[in-house]
Amino acid sequence: MRHLLVMRHLLFIPQLLLACFVLLSGCDNDGQNIALGTLERNRIAHTATANEVVVELPVAQGSLVTKGTVLVRLDDALQSAQVSRAKAEVAQAQANLAKLRNGARTEDVAAAQAVVEKAKASLAESDITYARSLELRPQELISQSVLDRDLARRNINQANLNNAHEALLKLTNGTRVEDLHVGEAQLEAALAILLSEQKKLADLTITATRDGVLDNLPWNLGERVTQGSPLAIVLAGKAPYARVYVPEPYRVKVKVGDSLVVRIDGLAETVMGTVRWISNEPAFTPYYALNQEERSRLMYLAEVQLPDSESHLPNGVPAQVELPKVLVSEVKVP
Repeated sequence: MRHLLVMRHLLFIPQLLLACFVLLSGCDNDGQNIALGTLERNRIAHTATANEVVVELPVAQGSLVTKGTVLVRLDDALQSAQVSRAKAEVAQAQANLAKLRNGARTEDVAAAQAVVEKAKASLAESDITYARSLELRPQELISQSVLDRDLARRNINQANLNNAHEALLKLTNGTRVEDLHVGEAQLEAALAILLSEQKKLADLTITATRDGVLDNLPWNLGERVTQGSPLAIVLAGKAPYARVYVPEPYRVKVKVGDSLVVRIDGLAETVMGTVRWISNEPAFTPYYALNQEERSRLMYLAEVQLPDSESHLPNGVPAQVELPKVLVSEVKVP
């Protein structure tokens, strides 16, 4: 019986030693509460919108640029002609709409009135001729064909008078509302085309959309670029941020807005950074299918922004972020 008790105590010793080791490692967090990563900046690729030739590279690679700085210029001769054509179409649509709104000129109205008076005179003459023929026909002084001819001529003159009168009304009554709407729509379409062509012209001059560093110019002066290919790569932001991986036990201790100490390789002094983002999803999943030991190996990607005073720091340099320490009471022994 005593022998069995001794053996049971001997089997318990390794478990006790393991628990003590976990507690001691939880008490000593030096070197454990560290998130490893590198310094990074957001990468912005400015792409080509047309297959044109590079005519100017005003900024050298590696230069600091501000928003609006011209980085690359492409040949714009063809697109400038398209813009001129669109402007001419707008001017034509504007003139047509003005013509519809102003109505007929006084000269055109006067000419139409003269046509009406001429038609009246012709009708009056044909009425007299036809009336005379009606008197002569019973006396058989003229043939029936002559009477029919005079009647037809009178009817034709009557139709000409009606046509001239309607033409005069068309000029004096003004433009139809529907025609005005058509003219306005044509002008709006021409203006939209002009804006589109002007945007295409402006896109041939590549400008920085954010402050940063001009990292790369993939095309050389004089080369014809391919539409959709990158023309200039800008690393945005004055100072880089530390992209690090936070171990799972420290995830609940880190939140956006926290100030953390950042150690950068090559710098003796530390830098204070601010957590600007931290992922809610671990580096690999599903975390719910893992035991406690396996979950402790999960990593959460985070970004710690450095102050603008550190704008001289390059990308890719290894960095370490000190995380809030985990208390002993928070260390769970399996």
